[in-house]
Amino acid sequence: MTQFRPCIDLHQGKVKQIVGGSLNDKGATENFISEYNAEYYAGLYRDQGLIGGHVIALGKGNEEEVLSALRTYPNGLQFGGGVKQSNAESYLKAGASHVIVTSYLFKNGEFSWDRLDKIKRETGTDRLVLDLSCRRTADGWYIATDRWQTVTSTQVNHENLMELADHCDEFLIHAADVEGLQAGIDEDLVHLLGQSSPVGVTYAGGARSLDDLKRVHELSDGKVDLTIGSALDIFGGKGVTLDECILWNQSQN
Repeated sequence: MTQFRPCIDLHQGKVKQIVGGSLNDKGATENFISEYNAEYYAGLYRDQGLIGGHVIALGKGNEEEVLSALRTYPNGLQFGGGVKQSNAESYLKAGASHVIVTSYLFKNGEFSWDRLDKIKRETGTDRLVLDLSCRRTADGWYIATDRWQTVTSTQVNHENLMELADHCDEFLIHAADVEGLQAGIDEDLVHLLGQSSPVGVTYAGGARSLDDLKRVHELSDGKVDLTIGSALDIFGGKGVTLDECILWNQSQN
């Protein structure tokens, strides 16, 4: 059954909500900058019993906030952002339930099975999430790395989802073209994920109301979970409240 999954997005040491496609070395278009730190949100999710959420570090300058969140809600949050073979184990020891990896898996724009094998040796498949965040093109969706700025040659399709599922516990997929816009989810992508992924998937991008949780449930036959960011009241949004999302989860259980 489709569940709401919480998030903590960190940029320049602050909890923020940004327009995903705008992120680059100079900054990003910001929808919201919180007065609260990552520890506050991690404690909120812990106290509300929300599971399967993620902390994402968007660039440098976020390490202190990341570690604070993981300490506050040990084994309750996944972590992604610069994860590679050399540091994956340290984040698991710091309290992450899983590590999320994207850019490390690509070398010169090509997917590296060797790098996937190396990081699996550190994490095991049961604590590894593959981030297949993508951009839409004329012939489908392609994984985007380096803060969603570099579109790779690896397509998000049935064949690749089936193959990669053997190597991880879950997928995390941001639809970068609609991330942060609150203009609606990418329904075609959600449908594809529901039809094709044999492991759990969390989709993020464009959600604007409680109706989007219902829509994701319908499109994916309850197989895809949804992260809501900019539209959520705890991030300054007016589309849906955290309490409504919690009630949704309870109703699905």
